[in-house]
Amino acid sequence: DEELKDLAAKAFATSNQILIDQDLRGWKELEYEVVRDSSDNCITVCNMENFDPLGVHTGDSIVVAPSQTLTNREYFMLRKTALKVVRHLGIVGECNIQYALNPKSEQYCIIEVNARLSRSSALASKATGYPLAYVATKLSLGKDLVTIRNSVTKTTTACFEPSLDYCVLKMPRWDLKKFNRVSNKLGSSMLSVGEVMAIGRTFEEVMQKACRMVNPALDGIEGAGSGLTSDEIPLEEQLSTPTDTRLFAVQRALEEGWGVDKVHDLTKIDKWFLSKLQNIASMRNALVKSGNLEKSFADNAVDRMRTLKIAGFSDRQIANYSNLLPLQQGAAQVRDLRKSLGVTPCVKQIDTLAAEFPANTNYLYMTYSGNQDDVSSSFDGPVMDSADSFTPRKEFQNRVRSVSMAEKRHDAVQESKDRGVIVLGCGAYCIGSSVEFDWCAVSAVRQLRKDGFKSIIINYNPETVSTDYDESDRLYFEEMSLERVLDIYEREGAAGVVVSVGGQIPNNLAGPLAESGAHILGTSARDIERAEDRRQFSDMLDDLGVKQPQWSVLSSKDEAVEFSNKVGFPVLVRPSFVLSGAAMRVASDETELRNFLDLAADVADDKPIVVTKFILGAKEIEFDGVANGGKILNYAIGEHLENAGVHSGDATVILPAQKLYVGTIRQIKKSAAAIAKALNITGPFNIQFMGIENDVMVIECNLRASRTFPFVSKTFNANFISLATRAMCGLNVTPYNISLLDIDYVCVKAPMFSFTRLRGADPTLGVEMASTGEVACFGDDAHGAFLQSLLATGFKLPKDGAPVLISIASDPFRHEFAQSAQTLSKMGYKLLGTPGTASFYQDHYGLDITEVTKPADKGDSGPGSALEAIKEGGVELVINISEGTTRRDEITAGYLVRRAAVDFGIGLITNVKCAVWLAIAMGKGMETFKAKSISEFYSLHKN
Repeated sequence: DEELKDLAAKAFATSNQILIDQDLRGWKELEYEVVRDSSDNCITVCNMENFDPLGVHTGDSIVVAPSQTLTNREYFMLRKTALKVVRHLGIVGECNIQYALNPKSEQYCIIEVNARLSRSSALASKATGYPLAYVATKLSLGKDLVTIRNSVTKTTTACFEPSLDYCVLKMPRWDLKKFNRVSNKLGSSMLSVGEVMAIGRTFEEVMQKACRMVNPALDGIEGAGSGLTSDEIPLEEQLSTPTDTRLFAVQRALEEGWGVDKVHDLTKIDKWFLSKLQNIASMRNALVKSGNLEKSFADNAVDRMRTLKIAGFSDRQIANYSNLLPLQQGAAQVRDLRKSLGVTPCVKQIDTLAAEFPANTNYLYMTYSGNQDDVSSSFDGPVMDSADSFTPRKEFQNRVRSVSMAEKRHDAVQESKDRGVIVLGCGAYCIGSSVEFDWCAVSAVRQLRKDGFKSIIINYNPETVSTDYDESDRLYFEEMSLERVLDIYEREGAAGVVVSVGGQIPNNLAGPLAESGAHILGTSARDIERAEDRRQFSDMLDDLGVKQPQWSVLSSKDEAVEFSNKVGFPVLVRPSFVLSGAAMRVASDETELRNFLDLAADVADDKPIVVTKFILGAKEIEFDGVANGGKILNYAIGEHLENAGVHSGDATVILPAQKLYVGTIRQIKKSAAAIAKALNITGPFNIQFMGIENDVMVIECNLRASRTFPFVSKTFNANFISLATRAMCGLNVTPYNISLLDIDYVCVKAPMFSFTRLRGADPTLGVEMASTGEVACFGDDAHGAFLQSLLATGFKLPKDGAPVLISIASDPFRHEFAQSAQTLSKMGYKLLGTPGTASFYQDHYGLDITEVTKPADKGDSGPGSALEAIKEGGVELVINISEGTTRRDEITAGYLVRRAAVDFGIGLITNVKCAVWLAIAMGKGMETFKAKSISEFYSLHKN
């Protein structure tokens, strides 16, 4: 009862109605996608089955298409019902119907019907090749299914139900480990931030592919070897509780000899799925037992290798189980053996017709379950750089090289436009890598096609535009592992690979691809290495005389502590080759430092970890640029509203910068030019600076497109990625004419968070990224644009005269906010404050502010308390500023206040700079805002 009351109270805070259903956990969950036209023609496009039984939100469940465990009778029973329901409801267009099916009988329930395109619709479109959104749009305009052509096949009508001669698996991606106190248990509320889609001919193959896609650190599905299962929690408990890592616990149990029946009793996962996972476990155990490559393939080598590859085993997996270390060289050895045996993947089309009719489609995947390609290759082999052009990673870690071979390579690319250029996409959406990188990949592909290059994209995210069949000349819905990218590179005879527009995953492939002889377009792999490796980059800055915070490379914890004591806490722990500040932490004392070093070591693998002095009160500045041969073509300088210490992905960014000294801008441009020249950058790059007064220091440099590239391009109406693409391909490039003096508007980017779904997460900001999306709004001035962007994130402004709760931890922040507090008071808001804050403003500024008590624990919500004011007292805005530089583990009063604000749907501000700007914008009056189209703003600086 108590759990129900708690959940209902939070639900009613954001809705006036809640639905209570019968508990059907353990039943199978299935979905059908249905389209119907105004002439009553009705077809089912795709049916999908959840790997997890009912009880886990379908967005958090592994989904398989077509369904694998239904009998023919069950399939047609549910199909018939779907058609009846859609016709009865009179739906014209596309809809999704979800079922719960009793696994022990034919009893079923309809969970819901969505008379719209849903998340599942995007998956079904990509899984079948049937363009649901396109067809639904035509149907809503009055067309019928018989007259609409299938735009993928170009030979059939939309009234043709797709046939699948392959298996598709969708796997969610979570980032729950980024948040303290967040349970990783899965339930009816969706927690995943992204998903991947794997295509193959066997269930084992797509499961292994999907594991590699969703987590590039994995080589396939593993049990204990994944590092994602616990030795402290009993395996039975890990199996019986749905979590983001239960799949790996299931695999561990099967590897350890547990039977399918026992695992089924604990998980309620269908035995058919478990038997397929058991196949993988048996093959893995056989390889581990052998422990030697020659021994494993001594007899029937071709059949054994092909069987392993059909079951989805990667070259790295086979190398790992055969004890071939280091793994990168071991995988290359397995690859050579595999190719010598003639075991290579073939290319298959997704044609919606299961090859029943001729089809003209560029929608492709690779599999070992086939003996011939569906599409022909135009060239015998790709452009391969000579072996002496690239030195192994160990050698070039210690070499400083600033002379690029870009000109020679560009000439080769210009001469082979027909060969095509491979663009590596963004992979799964996660915290730190979202639709921004997909925009960059799509912009690059469109520019390639515009300039006459054959474009080939590799990506596996069904949510992206880059995986639309009509965006590129060839689309490979495939994993972005070294093995598979090389397979495609060799198969297509490509002229080169673009690694710098898809985020960190493709960028990390630059070195291994180059070592394998692949031609990297743009900045060389060596120079990417020099920027990503914290030690090499810091050494280079010292050589250039470019300022940076004091730093030291970790060789032991004691040395790190000694360095930190020498420069003074706080210090920043920074691993190399990571995205979104993974494992990056600010340590304010020795205990925190030692804990954070352990975490960073887990994430960084064998890459350097650098400890730098963290500078309090500094302003962070973002520099996005495009260079050609080390010379900057265009750039944009944006300033963070929050001070340094908030990850750039979580920061509010203002463009053009409004409050930077001329001397600061001059120093930034000078440092950026020196770095671009030293790294011989060709293509997109991003540098983050911090400034105190006129003193500017470099934080880091990324030789790839950053998440602010779309924001910059749309603010200036100048596509930076198009320019970078032309530069990387060796074409003549003319910089955009951007004059900041002529730009009579401001654009502000604000982050979006998912704290309402992440039960228990502390909604504060730090150096590791936490936001799951972003918005940007234009305005005539910075404060107007800031307020609009804040409202666009779903932030609710308090109504006139509503209570506003203020809780600020330190006196400097209280002084900084004092004028804003007076503004809110003059505007008629009723101010409430926790004891320290209330007495400070009463004593120093004579403010009329009512004191409320701090909560000691979650249940401390009696009369006169802060929690009572939030839950019952009508508070409509909470301003809670903590003093810490990092998230701590203990539950504080501030945490309880912030969490309550989020749970009850109340506007929350946790940064003093943002709080001041909000008060200024509210003081100016919202009624002065007038909506304008983006073209009206662009017209202000046309000439």
